[in-house]
Formats: sequence, structure tokens, C-alpha cells
Amino acid sequence: MDGSRGGDVSDRRDFADADRGLIGTLEPMVITAADGRVVWDMDQWSFLDTECPDTADPSLWRQAQLTAKHGLYEVSEGIYQVRGFDMSNMTLVEGDRGIIVIDPLISAETAAAALALYRRHRGDRPVSAVIYTHAHLDHFGGVLGVVDADTDVPILAPEHFLEHAVSENVYAGVAMLRRSYYYAAIHLAKGPTGTVGIGLGAGGSTGTPGLIAPTLEITHTGQEETIDGVRMVFQMTPGTECPAEMNLAFPDKRALCMAENATHNLHNLLTLRGAQVRDPRIWSRYLAEAIDLFARDSDVVFASHHWPTWGTEDIVGYLTEQRDLYAYLHDQTLRLINKGYVAAEIAEMVEMPPALEKAWHTHGYYGSVNHNIKAIYQRYLGWYDANPAHLWQHPPEAAGKRYVAALGGQEAAVAAARRFGADGDLRFAAELASHAVFADPGDRAAREVLAEVLEQLGYGAENATWRNAYLTGAHELRATSIGRTELDSSGMAPALTVTQLFDSVAIRLVGEKAWEEAFAIAWTLSDTGEHFHMEVSNGALIHHPTSAERDADLAVTLTRPQLLALLSSGATDGVELAGDAGVLERLNALTDAPDPDFAIVTP
Repeated sequence: MDGSRGGDVSDRRDFADADRGLIGTLEPMVITAADGRVVWDMDQWSFLDTECPDTADPSLWRQAQLTAKHGLYEVSEGIYQVRGFDMSNMTLVEGDRGIIVIDPLISAETAAAALALYRRHRGDRPVSAVIYTHAHLDHFGGVLGVVDADTDVPILAPEHFLEHAVSENVYAGVAMLRRSYYYAAIHLAKGPTGTVGIGLGAGGSTGTPGLIAPTLEITHTGQEETIDGVRMVFQMTPGTECPAEMNLAFPDKRALCMAENATHNLHNLLTLRGAQVRDPRIWSRYLAEAIDLFARDSDVVFASHHWPTWGTEDIVGYLTEQRDLYAYLHDQTLRLINKGYVAAEIAEMVEMPPALEKAWHTHGYYGSVNHNIKAIYQRYLGWYDANPAHLWQHPPEAAGKRYVAALGGQEAAVAAARRFGADGDLRFAAELASHAVFADPGDRAAREVLAEVLEQLGYGAENATWRNAYLTGAHELRATSIGRTELDSSGMAPALTVTQLFDSVAIRLVGEKAWEEAFAIAWTLSDTGEHFHMEVSNGALIHHPTSAERDADLAVTLTRPQLLALLSSGATDGVELAGDAGVLERLNALTDAPDPDFAIVTP
């Protein structure tokens, strides 16, 4: 977390590359929704034009200056990127008659604005295809801003895309979104004492996300597709930055798209918002494979975040350092695991090789060495460190009360936290103050001590998401009420499979309410011919497709649009019900709603 380490501050090549090919941008750089609500505002980042203040890490400030750049850029002949219109980049590849859109941002509003900017400078070319490089929202959510929901243009995505798009954005979507308010600092002001971005980009738009299911799956490395005269060769990279992800090369254009597998930072192996733990071993090997397959035949490499790298030699060097970065973290963590060290110990022990440390693009602006090592430990050994004293610990509130009692009471605990903070041990001061807050969340002195400590930790962090988490925690401790978490996943629902739709009900079933319930529903989708059996059994909602005749208390026949309406609002217009219609009300009564505003730094 020491901003003095790392790259040469006089090296301005990244700034030159980030500016290269700029064609134009929006003035003002503000994007609004149909109701006038601002969903993206890059003008708020003008404060980054100054020297780094003492409230920010200099290395992070440099990265923030780079990610604040925005506009339409020419990457190479026929390939353009709109950068700085959302967390991610939207790439546009010109074909014989139209354009192929790669990764259409988070929101329909920002994607539409990005496409409009391209067309203003390059002409009103139609969209001939859309490519999702992987199953994260910032790479597909804006699709309805570039094509209509009933489009007939091909939608390309890696195999298992839809499965993982749902598991990462719907099943645990409420918790992930609330946690993302910390790591992305949604409620913090932009500025020297607030957020300076997330390292991967300036932040995320707050418009309307949607999803159109893929119509053409990429299933194997080496698969070639030619669309609108553009030849593409794909590399499957499952288990890297996303469980379903792919790189793609444009051999006739000597250009390589690395999706989110090689960006200008150390990426996350486990995001602070939460996700499946990624595999750095296979990540490194896929980078090695990309070098062998494509790098030496490429004049430019670009990704769905940050700026491109030009020149074959520089491309090979860049990808090699990224390859070595993930391999080193993996192998050193496993070496120390097998010597008996636990995650927290290993995270403090591993030092990065000097050659990697000198490269700006290996720095932990988004992921970090510390929390990535803990993720590797979790991937192999799980949460338990094998010490029986840690096997059945008290949850935070109960532990906090016991720690406070052991320290001599609330006042003594708060005073101890102040002493450790004054002595510069901010990490332990935060731990003590957090116990005091969980022991008595109404203690304003404890809350303020913890807020002050978190604030100082934030100011010293090179990692943008750590900074955002620390400063958001401080903000919420001082606030009389936290800001609402805006959750709208309705735009994704039409693309979900029936199984995924039923899963979204099953994960809301209150187990203890359903213990004594037992009923079954037979579902028939009249427009698709699908049949599903559903039953409540031992507190669980069991469902599966079946063609077998099964006894059911209620038979429901409906179309897919009617199913969406029934599950979202209970509407049964036009739905055929045979049997006990009250079963639907019983099922609804067994569910509860998620809480998008749950507490994090307080009980």
C-alpha cells in the first residue's frame, strides 16, 4: 500500500497510449436517462487535472488520471473504441456494411450514447453483430442501447455465458450490489477526499441494464466465425477473470482483443463485491496460450478496460508480465500453504519480483496482492485455517461485546482504539473500534473513532477498491441514514431460462415457513412446449423439467411472457389454471424479499 514503490513516474508512455487515436468526445460529458436522471457524468473527474494531494496514493492518482480519459478512439484501421463512457470500453469493428459491437457497457443509456458518438464521426452504420466477451454486467448490460430486444443480428458469447451471467448477477445479485456500493463508492463524492475511481475505470453507470440471450455460442479455441466480412478466431478462457470468457483475434487486421484477461492492473481473483474465486493457474496458462497463438502476429492488443498496447514486441512483453504475475501469486501462495502458513500470514509474506513491481500495469489498483493471495488460499483450502480455535467463533456482534468486556468496557475499548490509531497502527485500531461499534452501535464516539481510522486507511491505499471500501465505511458510520441501493434487474429477466426464473423464486423461500408445507405444481409453457414439475418438500422448492406425468395440486398453462408477469407481479391474465389456484398464493406467502440496504459496518 506504499505509493512510493513501483513504476518510473517520468515514464509517460501510458498517457501517450491512452490519448492515441482520439477522434472526439461529448461536451458536456454527461449522459441522462429518459426521465432526465443523470446516469453517467465524467465532468465530475476534472479535479484529477491537479497534482496528487496528500489524501491519495500517488500511484493510484496516476491510474485515476488515465481512467478519466474519455471519447471515441481509433485503435487501428477499422477498429474503434469508446472509452470512459462507463466502467468498461465498447469496441466497434467495421465490417463490409455495418459494425460489430463488442461488450456494450452496463446501461442502455451509456451504450446508446457511445454508439451515437461513433456514428457522428464514422457514419450511420447498422449493427451487424454483438459480442459478449464474458458474463459480467459491464460487458452485456447495455445491449438494448445498441440493438432492439427483438433483433435478428447474431449475439455471440462464450459457452455457458447465460448460466454464469445469472449466477453472478441474479442469484446473489442483491448482496453483490450492496457490497459493490462499498468497493465502487457509489454514494461517495468524487474528489481528493472521496473516490478517485475503481482502478479498472471511473466507476459504473446507473442506467438501465438488460440482456439478450446469445444466439451463437463459441465453444472451442480455434473456432472461426466470419460476420459482415470480418474474420475472427476465438480462444476460450473459462475460469479466468470470469467462469465464461473468451479472447478473440482479428488475424486480417493483426489485432487481438484480450477481453478482461489482460488489463493495465493486477485484476481480482476474488472481487470485494463477491464472486466465484478465479483460478490464477489457468489464467496464467491461457495468457501463455494467447502469446503463442496470437501475440506475435498482432500489431495491437486491446481489452474491454483501459487503453491498448501497440507494437508486437511491446505486446509480447506486456502479456508475458501479465502471465508471470498470476503464476507467481499462485505458486508462491501454494508453496507457503504447504509450509503451514495461513492466508493472513501469506498475504503479508509474499514480495513481488522487482521486474514486475517496476511495471505499472502489474500494480494492484483493482485487485491487490493481499486479497488475491487470500482468494487463492480460499480456492484450495476454504475459510477454515485448521486451527480448532477458529472453527466455531462468535459472529461479529456477539464477538464485539465479548472483546469490549475483556478490554474493560466500552470506554476502555474506544480509548484503546484511539491509542493504536495515534501510534500509527491503523489496522489494529480499526479492529478494536469495529468491535466497539458492534458491541454498541449507538456509541457515537466508537463510530467516529472507527470512521477516522478507516478514512486514514483509505487515503493511504494504492488499491482503488480498498480506498472506496474504507471511505464508504467511514461515510456510513457518520451518516444518519445510508443511501438507498438501487436494484433493477428486470431488464435481465426476459433472457433467463425457465429454470433460472424458478431458481429466483427458490432462493427466496423462507425455509422454516415451508417446513410443514407440501404441494406440487405442474407448469406447461404453451409457446415453447416445455413442461416443469415443481414441489415444496422439506422446506425447499424443488423444480425440474420433465415430460413424465406427475400428480400435482395445480396445473398451470401459460406463455413465457405470462410466466414473467406472474412471477414479477402475480398477474394471471390469460393463464389457464386447473386445480387448486390457491397454491400460488401459498407459494408467494412462503417467500420473502431481499434487503438491498443491509448493514455492513454496523450490526
